[in-house]
Amino acid sequence: MQHIRSLLFYVLLLGGIPAPAMGQQKPVVKAYNILFIAIDDLRPELGAYGKSYMRTPHMDRLARTGRVFLNHYVNVPTCGASRYAMLTGRLPQIPAALTNEAFEIFTAGEPRKPQPESFVELFRRNGYTTIGIGKISHAPDGRVYGYNASASDKQELPNSWDAFYLDAGKWGTGWNAFFGYAGGANRQGMKNEVFPYEDKDVPDTAYPDGLTARLAAAQLAALKKQSTPFLLAVGFFKPHLPFNAPKKYWDQYDEQTLPLSAAPDMPASVNSKSLHNSNEFNQYKKGIEKPALKTPVSDAYARKLRHAYFAAVSYVDAQVGKVLDALAETGLDKNTIVVLWGDHGWHLGDERVWGKHTLSEYALRSPLMIRVPGMPAAGVPSGKIVQSVDIYPTLLELAGVVAADTLDGRSLYAELVHRPGKPEPSIAYSYFNRGISIRTSRYRLTKYYRKEMPVIELYDYTTDPHETRNQAAQFPSVVNRLLPLIESKKTSIEQYWREK
Repeated sequence: MQHIRSLLFYVLLLGGIPAPAMGQQKPVVKAYNILFIAIDDLRPELGAYGKSYMRTPHMDRLARTGRVFLNHYVNVPTCGASRYAMLTGRLPQIPAALTNEAFEIFTAGEPRKPQPESFVELFRRNGYTTIGIGKISHAPDGRVYGYNASASDKQELPNSWDAFYLDAGKWGTGWNAFFGYAGGANRQGMKNEVFPYEDKDVPDTAYPDGLTARLAAAQLAALKKQSTPFLLAVGFFKPHLPFNAPKKYWDQYDEQTLPLSAAPDMPASVNSKSLHNSNEFNQYKKGIEKPALKTPVSDAYARKLRHAYFAAVSYVDAQVGKVLDALAETGLDKNTIVVLWGDHGWHLGDERVWGKHTLSEYALRSPLMIRVPGMPAAGVPSGKIVQSVDIYPTLLELAGVVAADTLDGRSLYAELVHRPGKPEPSIAYSYFNRGISIRTSRYRLTKYYRKEMPVIELYDYTTDPHETRNQAAQFPSVVNRLLPLIESKKTSIEQYWREK
């Protein structure tokens, strides 16, 4: 009997079924379900990442029962392009893949092709019911239309979903909800005459993410009744601007004691072209101060903005908790892989920037947590350098699904089914702003294809953990050792930049 239990555990852990001997009946083991949670603009500034001042009990709970990847990096530091790389498992090949319109350009309106448009479609082809809620690709409801336009029926991923939902509530459309305020107004409807944050004494469902959590819980209850495996993807908006959250989440923090950035100034020996003047943030015209590289905000306003961001993080953490609770209440947690992924980081005044869109550690590093039923050493984090394109092959190997395309990522299967040890050498690649950046366990090397000098930046996180100075000129031997890793990567985007 003990032998049989061990065999069944092994089978479930691998997500597959051993071939039966001749004449034996094949055991029936249901394939893993997948719950994929995407969170917009989420920094790895959570309790699970060692930040004790953060109030993120639900994501921390997931971390204790799963595997936290401490060094996860996105491949592009902007929403649509980051999600496109993650969902396709491919590094960007041309500049269009670095834009928020990547799905509109490459997949929207396209017929079903031999190669799947995303890992979601591949799971659908393999018998999974695929349900999307909220922001999974780029648009908040998975459809192609402008911020001020009426919602369209053109899907960003037309072949991936059995069904896709968003409760846009009083805001009417997905984009209005995405930039929505508690009373029903939205940024574009107010012609940007709004604050970049809001605290209202309202319930969680007064903002869109509360409605998304409720939808996800209802979907889990429905999915429990079916016999086929499912992939449920849930995309939350916060803490993306505007930093809006119910007052009770603001009340969890004492603004006066919140830490300011450990890197409040531009790194030494870099060109300002590597950074930006926080234009996305400054669209919110009622902002009290307008940050720029030459004019940083005051410490008092920086604390106000960090308070707002942290409140939005705690709010979305509570919504994640509702989804995880629903998963457990249905009993589906016993056979469901859970992935929580942040689509990129966000400068909170770091290097005088408020936003993403840089090849900095602050914009490229984001949370990644994966929980597999029965995984060993749950709660032990992994220090391995990993990247978003690794998620696709990881889910395939866990579920026993064969890839239908050549992928750029590497499976993290071993990190999940074994106790993490000393991380093997690995590299994360990122692209943006006419630059290519690689992250190793110690260094970040970035090469820009531009006229403004310097075009090479080197950061040593052993001696300079907050990325305060470019050390390329001081350590040419390190640059020469790492530069071939950029120049030899099989992507054609470098050639585009060289020619223009």
